Amino acid sequence: MSEKDDTPTTRLRRELPQEVPPVAAEEPGEAVREEESKPTGRQRLAQGLWPPRFTRAQLIVALLLFGLGFGLAVQVASNNDDSALRGARQEDLVRILDELDDRTQRLEEEKQGLEDQRTELENSSDQAEEARKQTVEKERQLGILAGTVAAQGPGITLTINDTKGTVEADMLLDAIQELRAAGAEAIQVNGVRVVANTYLTDSGDGISVDGNKITQPFRFKVIGNPQDLEPALNIPGGVVQTLEKEQATVAVERADKIVVDALRAAKQPDYARSSSQ
Repeated sequence: MSEKDDTPTTRLRRELPQEVPPVAAEEPGEAVREEESKPTGRQRLAQGLWPPRFTRAQLIVALLLFGLGFGLAVQVASNNDDSALRGARQEDLVRILDELDDRTQRLEEEKQGLEDQRTELENSSDQAEEARKQTVEKERQLGILAGTVAAQGPGITLTINDTKGTVEADMLLDAIQELRAAGAEAIQVNGVRVVANTYLTDSGDGISVDGNKITQPFRFKVIGNPQDLEPALNIPGGVVQTLEKEQATVAVERADKIVVDALRAAKQPDYARSSSQ
């Protein structure tokens, strides 16, 4: 180095530290991209919930809660079965109670009759003859129920005039069911004997009973206790009121003697045989 270059200014520059290069400023686009790469709150929540991670204790608690919920659902369903009675009208509840009382009374009478038959058999000197008499009487009773023999006794007549043509088969069926529930022992409708398997259908301008067409006026001849049969038809919301709402005229008359003489042919079973043979 020459003396010309070794001036005070040159020496001062050599002794000073080199300038620190300036730091390059971050571009704004890089900061935005870094911020966008971070997950949002919803994404972090979804990552925490899925896939689910269950422990054994959580599974046991879930099964217990499922069993508790199922039991509550069954209990609620069973309680709803009684909703029909809870929502029934007062007259409907009275009718149901009357029917239950009548059925209970008939069962008690039947029980008493069987006990009397047993007593007669035990006390009779000729048990064979007594057994024969009871068998004949039982056959007569079954013949009345099956409609193969005529019957007579106290009862009522129910006459329905349907000038508007609004009475249908199901209404007459309701009347038969109501009479049976009230203790009717024999029923005849317009010359057709009503038995256990009797069915009614609508047939053009009339109604068919067991395939036999009948037309109005519909006349029921019923044997039973008149004091039970007539009130059963006239209870509020019962058969008479229902028919009158359809603009039909209904008349119920008590009688000391009703004759039910329409007969049904005895049906021979094809396959069933007595087990005593």
